[in-house]
Amino acid sequence: MLNLNRRQAINLFGAAAGGLMLPGYLRAQGARPSVTVAVQKITINNTLDPWREQSNVGERVLYPNLWEGLILRDWMGDQGPVPGLATEWHRIDDKTLELKLREGVRFHNGDEMTAEDVAFSFSPERVFGDTQPAGGQTIFSENYTPETAKDIPASLPGVGRRKWPALAGVEVVDRYTVRFHNATPDVTMEGRLYAGGSQILNRRAWDEAATYNDWATKPVTTGPYFVEDHRPDVSLTYRAFDDYWGGRPPLERITFVEVPEVSSRVNGLLSGEYDFACDLPPDQINGVMNTPGFEVQSSTIWNHRVSCFNTEHPVLADPLVRRAMTHSIDRDAIVAALWGGMTKVPAGLQFESFRSSDMFIEGWSVPEYDPDLARELLKQANYKGDPIPYRLLNNYYINQVSNGQIMVEMWKQVGLNVEIEMKENWGQILDASTTRGIRDWSASNTINDPITPMVVQFGPNGSIQQYKEWTNTELNSLSQVMETSTDHAKRKKAIARMLEIAEREDPAYQVLHQNAVFTGMRSELNWKAAPAFAMDFRAPNWATNDG
Repeated sequence: MLNLNRRQAINLFGAAAGGLMLPGYLRAQGARPSVTVAVQKITINNTLDPWREQSNVGERVLYPNLWEGLILRDWMGDQGPVPGLATEWHRIDDKTLELKLREGVRFHNGDEMTAEDVAFSFSPERVFGDTQPAGGQTIFSENYTPETAKDIPASLPGVGRRKWPALAGVEVVDRYTVRFHNATPDVTMEGRLYAGGSQILNRRAWDEAATYNDWATKPVTTGPYFVEDHRPDVSLTYRAFDDYWGGRPPLERITFVEVPEVSSRVNGLLSGEYDFACDLPPDQINGVMNTPGFEVQSSTIWNHRVSCFNTEHPVLADPLVRRAMTHSIDRDAIVAALWGGMTKVPAGLQFESFRSSDMFIEGWSVPEYDPDLARELLKQANYKGDPIPYRLLNNYYINQVSNGQIMVEMWKQVGLNVEIEMKENWGQILDASTTRGIRDWSASNTINDPITPMVVQFGPNGSIQQYKEWTNTELNSLSQVMETSTDHAKRKKAIARMLEIAEREDPAYQVLHQNAVFTGMRSELNWKAAPAFAMDFRAPNWATNDG
């Protein structure tokens, strides 16, 4: 966690005039305060379903305040596993995991959580459709056709098998005991349980909903807050659930407000309209830090910014062109110019946390910045200057537009003709009705094993293959090794080879830098930002004198 003081902010970005502004005050509701959080986007799909909302912005609003799993992610700590809706778990064998449920947990509708709710949360009706528990085969949306408004969306079975490729089913042993049965061995089953998607829903609320969308906009869960009001693309309000198993929540309400423009988020924070302003770019830090009563919390997180290539584009079909693109980017210059050195260029699609399990590939790095090599590769490819489209959103990611413009200039220096196409949403970014080229994305480590993000995001059922942007037979075969082998040496060899394929020989993406989050807030709140997109408003992370 990097906590900037005012002097550090000035040194990084130069002095800026900060007008004297009286700090705002919490909007009290009864005995407890409420807060308003300004975000650039609430969700991508306008639902609160963790299987469908697989996004950075979704992580912020879904966890840990609404959705919970059997095993929880330690959001305020090392991001590792801690007991959640299950109090203990153990392996019966390489394919079977047994968990004891926490007794007395209540859903927002008053129902007690039981093994039946857990089993349904991982059922074909809920997520897997008619897919089979065997990895290695890409599942496309067109493989599943919803027949009624109550059926899950066409994309969900593919996401399910992305996250649980070999889950055969969940056995109800008794009211408070379940067993997860895999069709193949999997050393990452425990990790999959605290990744996004594996959260527990209330079966009765699902059954009573008229349509999937009715349920997905206001799901009934076990979290410390429940959905009071949800206006897609506008706001989302949570209210305290006082029967929460983890104790009385410290806030009465949390309201996330969608404010796309950075300047509006900052101005709203400083005027007292908002209590928090998320996704601040580094060049806005100084203005907030220089205003009495405000601070900025920041941290690098388990997420890397990447650019993805669509090999259906005739130019990008040639790996030589994609390799040239990866060697044209001066990542260190981008980190210095746009991030003030407050993040770093990682060792490819790897995270330092992989060292704890000896799965970090030492000596690996992103492709070196070498314009001469890039020009030579383009010559070998017989590239004639044909335009390559680059679909870009307006700062969904921090500094996204500036980063894109810099990369276009760097590509231009070696002779690449990349043309920015501004888009309004992710649907337009992924639209396959016209020829796609390059797009921005990010890749997260959610299991603390290199299966994420490599296999989960770029393997057979990673979205890049489900969207038919890129595929590689050898990498898909190695994904099976990562998913099913219990041989540590074999798995480490496999991930090393996958890095060579996806970043050198047949580039699927290029890693740019490790991501970082910057959250502006009023200092009096005594709240701490997690080293993640998620915002934790549970009692341990909120100082309060209220009983």
